[in-house]
Formats: sequence, C-alpha cells, structure tokens
Amino acid sequence: MKTRRTFLTQSVAVTTGFGALKLFLSNGHAQGVAEEKAFSYGTLVEDPKGLLDLPKGFTYQIISRTGDRMPDGYKVPGKPDGMAAFQLEGDLIALIRNHEIGHSGFKTGPFEDNTKLPEGFDRELIFDAGGNGAQPFVGGTTTIILNQKTGEVVDEYLSLIGTDRNCAGGPTPWGSWVTCEEPADLTTKWGKKHGYCFEVPAKREAGLTKPVPIKEMGRFRHEAIAVDLVTGIVYLTEDRNDGVIYRFIPKVKGELAGGGRLQALKIAKKGKFDSRNWPGNESTFPLVERLPVEWIDLDNVESPADDLRIQALQKGALIFSRAEGMWYGSADVVGEDSIYFACTDGGEAHLGQIFRYFPGPNEGAGNESEAPGHIELYLEPNDTALLKNADNITISPSGHLFICEDTKKANHIRGVSEKGEMFTLARNRLNDSELAGVCVSPDGSTVYVNIQNPGITFAIRGPFV
Repeated sequence: MKTRRTFLTQSVAVTTGFGALKLFLSNGHAQGVAEEKAFSYGTLVEDPKGLLDLPKGFTYQIISRTGDRMPDGYKVPGKPDGMAAFQLEGDLIALIRNHEIGHSGFKTGPFEDNTKLPEGFDRELIFDAGGNGAQPFVGGTTTIILNQKTGEVVDEYLSLIGTDRNCAGGPTPWGSWVTCEEPADLTTKWGKKHGYCFEVPAKREAGLTKPVPIKEMGRFRHEAIAVDLVTGIVYLTEDRNDGVIYRFIPKVKGELAGGGRLQALKIAKKGKFDSRNWPGNESTFPLVERLPVEWIDLDNVESPADDLRIQALQKGALIFSRAEGMWYGSADVVGEDSIYFACTDGGEAHLGQIFRYFPGPNEGAGNESEAPGHIELYLEPNDTALLKNADNITISPSGHLFICEDTKKANHIRGVSEKGEMFTLARNRLNDSELAGVCVSPDGSTVYVNIQNPGITFAIRGPFV
C-alpha cells in the first residue's frame, strides 16, 4: 500500500483538488521536488532547562502547573489535556483546559482532600459527588484568563467538576467549550453514569458551570468534537480500536442541550472499506481520494451496555481505530473548510492517520444523497521521522495544522503547512509524557500546549506565520 509520503513523492499533480500539494520531511529536504525548499521553522534547539525544545527564535512561558493554588482557592488539577482559546474583551482570552482525571484522581484533584467534598460545597455544581461509599469524581475543566499580547495570567479558576476523564472536546462558534468524558469502563456503577459531553461557557468571571450532560449526543468513550460553522452540526470521535465517527444534528442550531439526532458515518460507495489500513485487514482505505458518505440513524444512544459503536457497525458504519483530536477549519491552499480528525494508531505501521470530512451542501437536511459529504484519508506517513501516534490537533489562523504526539518515547508537536509540507515545532525534553491540548491564540501569536504529566501548561511564542 502506498503511503501519502510515497504517493506525493511519485506524483506532484494531485487530482483531488489539492493542486501542487507536496509533502516534505521535517529536516527540510524535499521528497521528489528538490527545486523548492520545504517549509520549516528550523532545527530544534535543546532546552537548557530540560523542558521543551523549540526552534531558534522561539520561547516558552509556563503559565500553569498542576498543584498550583488558583485565585478561587482550588488547586490546578492533574493531567491537563484538550484545550481551546476564546477571544474575550480587548486582548484577553479564555483558555479552557480539560483534566483527564476522575474517580481515581484523588491525588491530583482540586480539593485539599479529594476523597470528599469541601464543607459547604454546593452539590448542584458537581456532576457526580459520589455515593454508595464512593468518593467524588474530580475530572472537569479549568479556565485561564490571560492577555494574549503580554502573556500575563489575569485569573485562573475551576470551571467544571464531577466528571470522568475529560480527555478532549472542542470549541463551539457561539463561545463555549464542549468537554467530553472518556471513561475507562462505562458499565461500572459508582455514582452516576458517565460517558457524556458537557458545555462550558468561555467567560471572564470566575465560577463553576452547572454540569448538564448532553445525553442525546450519545454515551460512549468520547474523545473530541468539532462544530460546522455553517450548519451547527457537531461531529464526534470515539477512542476505541473499533470505533466510529458520529455526528449530532441539534434540533436548534447552537442549543445542544435541547436534543437532536445522533448518527454514524458510512461509506456510500460499493466495496469493502476499513479505514485502519492495518496489515492483514481484508480491505484498505485509499489515500488522497474523496469517498461519498451517508449517515446512519442510531437508537438508544445512552447505550447502557456500551455497545453504541457495535450498533453502528452492524448497520454498516465505517470502522476507525482510536479516533482522537478533531478540529474544524481549512489547512490547505485550496481553502476548503472541513472537519479534520486524527486516528492515533491507524495506518499500515500503526503510527497514525489524519482524515478530513467535507460536509455536503445539504448536510443534515434530509436530501443528502443528491450531494453527499465526502471523507478523505489526508495523511498517513507510516514514518516515525514525520509523525508518530497523532492525538490532539488544531488549525492556526494561517492554515497550519498542528498535531500532538502521544507515544511511549519522545513526543513532539508536528505541523503540516497549507501546502502539505510537514515540519516539527516542539519536543518534550522533560519526559515521555504525551503533549496534549495544542491550540492557538485567536491572533495567531501564541501556541498553547500541555505536558500532561506532571501537568505543565506552556505558551509558545515566536515568528509564527
């Protein structure tokens, strides 16, 4: 099977609308198109502080650490993960950050004693306070208010509490963060059921958001979401090696808690398709080729037996392995907005894939067969020098796709330029922990990212384009 790297080496002209899309190694040596210099921020410089290697001319600032005392009196929880930055008044932004802890997070939760609620704590503001001998769930989100120009941290506060393993999520165009639960076991009964999405507003004023599960968005091992700016439809990933891609069509655009329909993606073209492209699979998924899709209605979406994906697969849904980060935007010279998502261990070498979904002009309107949406395998390097185990992703205002790696060795922030050139922005020098939550300030001046363990949030600045 050809990889995207070899495909583009052999053919400069790509016939799927990318024009002269080319893929390059991160060391700046073009593959097959030597007359053009690949985009690069330069070679990484080893950090003398042993935290984060960056190219020359780039700097970082630590803006938060697990265990720090926040102005609201709580401690910064552990395992920071997915994030997004939201424009507030002036130069202020709200950086909303997930924490991938839950029932077992009592050592790094926000309270002095995470085995119980603080005295006088309003139980209306925690989703699962425990019960039946169980301690509270302490997953959720924190919000950092900072000046994107100066880097000054103005405030930091706990914004959601009582959820389980908030791994990723995604921003909405109406100014909120949808945080998603990824429970290790959806059938265990501790307190309440888990495996839902929750909405957290981006706001200047400190305070906890009342946790309301968006139940009709499905109960499963959620990872990330992305919202189509035009239709308000929400697309969702599932972190299972036999997972599917979902979409949620709300009854009212922008009102997710008001309910809607949940569906799963299916290829509308005849033939057998397996997006994972693993060796030995009965079928493979083509590279750089847009395939039409249809969407399957799902029932019993709260899935008490944790079998929502099984229901979808039995109805013909396309299988994906460990679909994680997801983002809406445009990251190519053509400028087509689409839904990008990463599959951490998909691909011939199990090193990860990036897909794109192109919504159709009638998306969600009931007559989609006339002009369906299309899915494309955008990137599958099968080369550790380019990418290993893609996780969280984001798109910068300039059209660069940034990708966090989650491997058992050195982890990087990789990038893909709008011309399809791969480069490297950063490397975790501290340890083998994953990099998580990469996102970009609204003005494009700063990239934010976490080293999940021991829990450090960085602001990276430099000559971004």
